[in-house]
Amino acid sequence: MKISLNIAQEYSNVPLRDISTQELVEKIGVQLGAVEEVIETGKKYEGIVVAKVVTCIKHPGADKLHICTIDDGGITPNVKRDESDHIQVVCGAPNVREGMLVAWLPPGVTVPSTLGKDPLVLEVREIRGEISNGMLASASELGLSDDHDGILEILADDVGEEGALPGTPFNNLYGLDDTIIDVENKMFTHRPDCFGVIGVARELAGIQGKAFVSPDWYATTPTFQAYDETSLQITNEAGDLVPRFMAVAMSDITVQKSPMWLQVSLLNLGMKSINNIVDITNYLMYVTGQPLHAYDADKLPSSGQLSTRMSLPGEKINLLNGKQLELTDDSTIVISSEEVAVGIGGVMGGSDTEVDTNTKNIIIECATFNMYNIRRTSMKYGLFTDAVTRFNKGQSPLQNDRVLAKAMEMVTQLAHGNQASTVTDVSENMPALKTVVVSTKFINERLGLDLSTAQIMLLLKNVEFISVPEPFGSTKFTTPFWRTDIEIPEDIVEEVGRLYGYDKLPLVLPMRSSKPVAKDEYLEIKKQIREVLSRAGANEVLTYSFVHGRLLEAVGQKSEHSYKLSNAISPDLQYYRQTLTPSLLDKVHLNIKAGYDEFALYEMAKTHSKVHGNDETGIPGELQMLGLVYANSKADNAYYEVRKYLDYLLGSFGIELQYTAIEDSPDYPVTSSFDLARSAYVITKDGDFLGIVGEYREDVAAKLKLPAATAGFEIGTEAVAGAVAKQVNSPYNAISRYPNISQDICLRSENITYSVLLQKLDDVLKECIAKDISYSVSLIDIYQKDGDNFKQTTFRIEFVSHERTLQASYISDILKKLANTLLTDNITQV
Repeated sequence: MKISLNIAQEYSNVPLRDISTQELVEKIGVQLGAVEEVIETGKKYEGIVVAKVVTCIKHPGADKLHICTIDDGGITPNVKRDESDHIQVVCGAPNVREGMLVAWLPPGVTVPSTLGKDPLVLEVREIRGEISNGMLASASELGLSDDHDGILEILADDVGEEGALPGTPFNNLYGLDDTIIDVENKMFTHRPDCFGVIGVARELAGIQGKAFVSPDWYATTPTFQAYDETSLQITNEAGDLVPRFMAVAMSDITVQKSPMWLQVSLLNLGMKSINNIVDITNYLMYVTGQPLHAYDADKLPSSGQLSTRMSLPGEKINLLNGKQLELTDDSTIVISSEEVAVGIGGVMGGSDTEVDTNTKNIIIECATFNMYNIRRTSMKYGLFTDAVTRFNKGQSPLQNDRVLAKAMEMVTQLAHGNQASTVTDVSENMPALKTVVVSTKFINERLGLDLSTAQIMLLLKNVEFISVPEPFGSTKFTTPFWRTDIEIPEDIVEEVGRLYGYDKLPLVLPMRSSKPVAKDEYLEIKKQIREVLSRAGANEVLTYSFVHGRLLEAVGQKSEHSYKLSNAISPDLQYYRQTLTPSLLDKVHLNIKAGYDEFALYEMAKTHSKVHGNDETGIPGELQMLGLVYANSKADNAYYEVRKYLDYLLGSFGIELQYTAIEDSPDYPVTSSFDLARSAYVITKDGDFLGIVGEYREDVAAKLKLPAATAGFEIGTEAVAGAVAKQVNSPYNAISRYPNISQDICLRSENITYSVLLQKLDDVLKECIAKDISYSVSLIDIYQKDGDNFKQTTFRIEFVSHERTLQASYISDILKKLANTLLTDNITQV
């Protein structure tokens, strides 16, 4: 937000220059917002003076040149003068004449329009045999506008008698000698009133401890003159999305260049002057924060009819930026006339109804639009305008009538227009002024101050809050109509702290316990998961939470189960991902191409799915998940490899897992990419469901170019945390001081799954070994020859005792018992 101190002073009853610019900038930085830049606009006009053309004759050696003598009031040093103390200048402007007031650039002055480019410093030059001391400048050369058809004529009516005196510094005119303070927009995000200079002027007074009084035309509800009701008809078909829609017709307009003071005001703010009508709407938007729009009434499909409605899919509109926009759905507010869209409400007007030099009749619109709808429309179509900046902050509809009345007044003054219709006002649920009751104690406790009720009331009265004492030390504060951001007592605390000065608050640390803050158990578990998987050789990846629809289709997930983004940051990131697996699988082929033959990738993140959402509230379902994918381009299968990662991970938490076959066909996002015949549910010994582990479907592998040996798992990290919580009281097993013995055993089985075989092996071991012996079983190999119905599974069993050294003969006896027992279940030892 650019703050012009000249314009702020024009609308402020408080002298803003009582302190230096540096002090004011420091106070703004501490109490209002971060200052990005300070620009002194008058510096580029230094040395330029007002001069009067005394004589003007044709140049004898050039048809288009004139030899002029000018009167600069005798103030410019080191320049040659004639006996009358006048200075000679050669000028080629067609409009130069005797008696006119002009801007003279003496020798040694830099032409303003060349600053920042290739600076042109004027000199005493000979032009066709005649000496020219500097130049008489056009508005273009002065950097004021694009007008270069002739030199700028300074009119006494525009600058006053003092400004029309020869020798007056040119930067004293038109508000050129201004200070622009650029404050970061983000600092005003919650302050719609501060996107207008009146709001900023009020704050500049408040932070200096002075009472601000808004201009009468802004503070008072206007009275409009009544006209023929049929001359203008406006309707609102968008409902609450347009809280207030006002318009008035004005006739006999003279569209022309704006007066120079208005052109300069817009120039200093970084805006381009268009014509007097458009400039008035832009100027008032800057002054009040309320955008307006003017239509050429004769170009409207129906000259006396405007309405707001929702867009029609496929309808097109030619915008003021020179582009044609096709609206894609019915979510955009449009301004229409006879059902023809003539503008995007709150965003940009249409070029088919723009005001130009031929315009004679206009309709001025002053409306308020839903801030969220405006932001969505702006993001959807990439339209970012000054109107959008203000509307998406939540401008108050209670100011529309005041701003419209001021616009009508300025159109009458600057364009000689006449009111041609009744001011029509269509309102939907107009808000009431907000009141907040808060105690002085409540405010002081939160700020660490000892302010009295009277001091607090004065601080807020300075910025035009109404304060009424309440019983028991409380005060009822009524907010002015432009403060739409005040809702709760804490908002009042913030206002008091800011106006008093946060830099003045006592530097006292709050009382707090020295007891260490308890660690977040869930974050600690996630940290341990990362450490364990990193030790196991897996690599963590961080991918977007959004995926393309094609990836969902490739892994067999339904796009209708995903939340689609209406303003995606990229065409490839359209949907919230339902699970982590698609994002991980999408990275496998890239790593294979990069030369990595064997690797494991994992990610911990949130997933979102409509399947897990709340149907009543519409709140998206959100799950905390851990996904891992193992790939090996030089192997045939990877199921047991990925299970090693899972067993190692959960084993580090003391959790024993069991794997159960998937016999049904669940239609859940997490199972969609897995080959259910080669996958298993992951369940703890206590029966807690964690997720799924397995290999992927052939069509998924083909679409994503996965190697044959690719498998993975996806489990819920919150479910893991719940299982860990149950392990808190588990007994600690000390490491035995006696050596362990390992023995491999190969079992041949037919039509028995691995999990059943492992369970039988475990059951037999429990029966065969003594209580003082511990054991562990790990898989070494599974072999099945093509055409055979049986397979050979090799296990490694490790035995250890905490009381004695085990003998090889004892272990051999156990293996014999094991083989004899399993033989009865059609399992043989190889």
